[in-house]
Amino acid sequence: MQAIAWLALFYCHESCGQCTPCREGSRWLDLMMAHFVKGDASVTEIDQILEITKEMKGHTICALADAAAWPVQGLIRHFRPELESRLQGAKIGSHVHSNAKYRPEPTIATA
Repeated sequence: MQAIAWLALFYCHESCGQCTPCREGSRWLDLMMAHFVKGDASVTEIDQILEITKEMKGHTICALADAAAWPVQGLIRHFRPELESRLQGAKIGSHVHSNAKYRPEPTIATA
């Protein structure tokens, strides 16, 4: 999970910001994956982040959004039971921090 969070941070940093799905989607992936690693996320957020990746793929000028979405999709596809057990269990501290410049409104993140 932490490796995918680092990839999300990388893609967020590398996004040029021209395409909205990539600009916003990569920031959301970065924020949410950092949240997952810290253990502060809920199990329902797994489906939310999966929906974000689906909205990113194929809707941009270049392939960066697709590349940002694939690691998260692979994590969920292959390790969903482990993700759920970690989020339901004890918090798992980490040194992964998001460098996104904003924090989403709580109502947006849970909608």
